[in-house]
Amino acid sequence: MTEPTTEQLALRAKTLLTSIGAELPTSGTLPARTPISGGTLAYVTVDTPASAEAAIDRAATAFESWRTVPAPARARLVRALAALLVEYKSELAELVTLEAGKIEAEALGEVQEMIDVCEFAIGLSRQLYGLTMASEREGHRLMETWHPLGVVGVISAFNFPVAVWAWNAAIALVCGDTVVWKPSETTPLTALACHTLMRRAAASVGVDPDVHQLVQGEVGPTLVDDPRIALLSATGSVRMGAIVAPKVAARFGRCLLELGGNNAAIVTPSADLDLAVRGIVFSAAGTAGQRCTSLRRLIVHRSIVDQVVDRLTVAYHQLPVGNPLDAGILVGPLINERAFVAMQEALVHATSDGGEVIVGGERVDSVDHDAYYVRPALVRMPEQTAIVRHETFAPTLYVLAYDTLKDAIALNNAVPQGLSSSIFTLNQREAETFIAESDCGIANVNIGTSGAEIGGAFGGEKETGGGRESGSDSWKTYMRRATNTINYSDQLPLAQGISFG
Repeated sequence: MTEPTTEQLALRAKTLLTSIGAELPTSGTLPARTPISGGTLAYVTVDTPASAEAAIDRAATAFESWRTVPAPARARLVRALAALLVEYKSELAELVTLEAGKIEAEALGEVQEMIDVCEFAIGLSRQLYGLTMASEREGHRLMETWHPLGVVGVISAFNFPVAVWAWNAAIALVCGDTVVWKPSETTPLTALACHTLMRRAAASVGVDPDVHQLVQGEVGPTLVDDPRIALLSATGSVRMGAIVAPKVAARFGRCLLELGGNNAAIVTPSADLDLAVRGIVFSAAGTAGQRCTSLRRLIVHRSIVDQVVDRLTVAYHQLPVGNPLDAGILVGPLINERAFVAMQEALVHATSDGGEVIVGGERVDSVDHDAYYVRPALVRMPEQTAIVRHETFAPTLYVLAYDTLKDAIALNNAVPQGLSSSIFTLNQREAETFIAESDCGIANVNIGTSGAEIGGAFGGEKETGGGRESGSDSWKTYMRRATNTINYSDQLPLAQGISFG
């Protein structure tokens, strides 16, 4: 495994930011660390509660005029952003690799997802439809209209440092909202790059750049508590959501939560195993198991479980682990030491519960001991124990056996999280039963749990938080609904036939 020095990586990050037009702070206290070497690329200036409040104030002021701009005209800003994302796709993707440790293909895919959601939002700007309903009163028209909501606060996580922001920002902006973004403290440079591109896009179409604000550092509580944040979209841990949700609710604000996922795939006797193995390996090992949709539980029919485990073992032994900047690497580093420790502790728990580590789990030798490369782990479990029901954000896949489809679906549902799920089967009855009975926000057939398209609503149930982002009618979260009654008669009949006076 080749290992560039932190100094080389830092110089590359500076070059990439400069090419995008971002100015790297000359001083700061927030370290922008790279998991590739474990070293620090730069230091970023952090916000204080006062400066974060000032950013919210700028966004609130900008909202008053932005809300009056027609939605198709607001889309001009998103179109300009999409054009810049296309122009700087490779540069932004490389920054994602440097800060989040994603391999090139996944980093490029994440930026493409940003471009795709911008295109979706541009089309959406002409489709913010309401309804016309039949009124029970003669000479009356009953309808609903949708209006901009206000300032949207976005708190994003390290594992998708740019795509999740784009999901929220692109939709919110065409809906007439302004945005205040607090990225993960782990990925401040990619956020700086995106904010720069947004400001460049605004300047190119004559839009007030204050419609988008960036705040860095530990100022999440400021966004949570400020009543000017009409909607808080927060991606992170269940623990974070449990703190955020009641605080926002206490001030009668709105929350969009994307929290934990402990995703399962069922493999039935009729499954195409060639297809299933490919889908399983990508879902479990992709992004080093650090996707909220990563596959963590594999539920296989008892008659084929040994065969599936054998095929996965061969595939896992062949997975190249190493520097994500190198060609041919499929699994990059864990984000930090804490992630590595959590994985090791989970494996200890699993074996103490009677599990057997079939392959993986060990750290790959590294010259720089601040970088954490691990081989994805495949663990055979006798039952779904507490550690299996707990989400560990690392490439660990637990394998369980089942006897009936009812048992398999029960195992799928018997965890606190409810994000993504899938079934591999060529039996239509099994597929349809699974779709009807999986309690997750995403239920797939003959595809893994990860790799959601932007056209569908993304999100999950239970401890996943219930939020929906991206496609379908998720835009309604970013707007407020008004029911309108128009009387075009010269009478004043009351509803329900009431007579008054």
